Amino acid sequence: MPDNTHRFTGRAQDYDRYRQRYPTDEILTQLRAWCGLAPQWLIADIGAGTGMLAEVFLANGNRVLAIEPNSDMRQQMRDLFPQSMQLEILDATAEITTLPNASVDMVAAGRAFHWFDTHRALAEFRRILKPGGWVTLVAIDRAREEAGPLYRDQIAAYESLMETHSPDYVRVRSGFRAYDKMDTLFDGEIHQLQLPGVRLLDWPTFRGHTMSLSVAPGPEHPNNAAFLRDLRRYFDTFAHAGVYTMPTTCWITAANFRMQSLPAFGISSRL
Repeated sequence: MPDNTHRFTGRAQDYDRYRQRYPTDEILTQLRAWCGLAPQWLIADIGAGTGMLAEVFLANGNRVLAIEPNSDMRQQMRDLFPQSMQLEILDATAEITTLPNASVDMVAAGRAFHWFDTHRALAEFRRILKPGGWVTLVAIDRAREEAGPLYRDQIAAYESLMETHSPDYVRVRSGFRAYDKMDTLFDGEIHQLQLPGVRLLDWPTFRGHTMSLSVAPGPEHPNNAAFLRDLRRYFDTFAHAGVYTMPTTCWITAANFRMQSLPAFGISSRL
């Protein structure tokens, strides 16, 4: 989707520096138990960004094909993994990965599935997966309703701040509902887990995290100055001794398709 492809242009460095890393051990433990994940599996990391989820599979010894349509994100990934023989970075999309039919053991997406054209992407996943292959979707971000009453006012105030300064925020936020309806998207086996956590952020880190969001008004945006002013006011309201506590959730889903049917049309492929 052209609009989404460019959403993180100019944000790749902040994204890699300030976004939360994935809990490698917990993810690998679950995938080994659920799917039988093994080091010899070939992984297609779709919407790979700066390579945060690829890093998890590289730690397991897997070869990873990182599909990423944004040039800034791809360059950041190259800078982070300059010598990796296990990582191949490809300029492609979730809907047209350019990979051959039945070529990968697992399709993975980290904090990216909500950007995809769902039905086209799932058809592409079916096409490139080997029979019996798995789809793994992982997202980690600030918690919302699931954080409980302790953080209710803090979360509501942040949502209000983002809605006020970013007209696109409500539409983008609604995309995260995809993680709550996985059972409607897959017709085979499905496993899901939510891991709660917290991040302790000082002002520069909190600001950097927020500015890495695609919906945050960037330096060139007319709302930028007012947004940063209100963001600092929000931080000062909810931080204690200069530290802001952000409740987080890591969503992990592993699923497969009952039938590995292929679409009738042809798609060019390269590795």
